Amino acid sequence: MIQRIQSLYLLIVTVLMAVTLFCPIAKFNVEGTEVVLSAFGVSDSVGVLSSMPIWMGILLAASTLLPLVTIFLFKRRMLQIRLCGVEIALLVGDLALMAFYIYKLYASFFENIEWANMIIGVPVIMPIASIVLTVLAMRATLRDELLVRSLDRIR
Repeated sequence: MIQRIQSLYLLIVTVLMAVTLFCPIAKFNVEGTEVVLSAFGVSDSVGVLSSMPIWMGILLAASTLLPLVTIFLFKRRMLQIRLCGVEIALLVGDLALMAFYIYKLYASFFENIEWANMIIGVPVIMPIASIVLTVLAMRATLRDELLVRSLDRIR
C-alpha cells in the first residue's frame, strides 16, 4: 500500500534531496566576484570554473532516486528497511562530501585573500532532515513488518 506513513516520509526525502541537487550549496564572494558551488560544478558569473564536485552530484542524484524507488517496493518490507539503511549511508556521504568540497574550495580559491565572504546555502541542511525522515520511515516499515508477522502467527 502506497498510502502508508513511511511512503510519505520517503516522498518528502525525495523532494528535499531534489532541492539539494538543483540549488546552490555554497556561495563565495571575493572582491566582487561570486563563485557558486553546486552539485555538479563550481562556477562564477562568467562560466564553469571546475567540474570538481562531480562525485558529490552523482551521490546526491543516487540519494534522490533511492527513496523514490523504495516507495514502490511496499510489498517487500525487509528490502525497504535495508534500502532505508543504504539511504542513510548515502546521506551521510552527501554531508561528508559537501563539507569536504566547501572546505577544499575555500582553501584553494581564497587562501591568500584577506577578505572572503562565504554563504552556506539551505541545501546543506536538507541531508540532515532527510536522515531523520529516513529513520522514521525505517521504523514505520519495521513496525508494519512486526504487525504482519504477529498476524501470521495467530493464524
